[in-house]
Amino acid sequence: MLDRVAKNADGYPPYNIEQTAENRLRITLAVAGFAMEDLQITQEDNQLVIRGRQRDDSEGRIFLHRGIAARQFQRAFVLAEGIEVEGAWLDNGLLHVDLQRPQPEVRVRTIQINGGQGQGAGPANGPANGGAPRGVGGNRTVNGASVPVVEGRASRG
Repeated sequence: MLDRVAKNADGYPPYNIEQTAENRLRITLAVAGFAMEDLQITQEDNQLVIRGRQRDDSEGRIFLHRGIAARQFQRAFVLAEGIEVEGAWLDNGLLHVDLQRPQPEVRVRTIQINGGQGQGAGPANGPANGGAPRGVGGNRTVNGASVPVVEGRASRG
């Protein structure tokens, strides 16, 4: 359902894309250290963009080793036509974004079939008005359509 994933040079943050149902997907990004207010998700046409801007709160702190860097990221996903974002939530350092492809509505419409001129299409039904000749008993409605009814018997000659 995703046409392609825009490539990020360093692969940060890592992510998964999983199918959760027939017409549903979930993108999960590992965003440890980011709070909800540090994250932003936007959809621009068919592109889903996830941005993270972590505040540097290292003032007054002395690190002997700093392996968890306060860094920014932007990850973009190109969505296929018709994909909609259902929602997103942050849980234990994982940002989940749920997507769905809605099923098109099944619309059934009955189209009435009308006869052409001279075939009993008009309100008058008789030979003088261009309607049915003798032996034809007018029209009846079958499934919403006007159908000529033939009355009479075959004769042997």
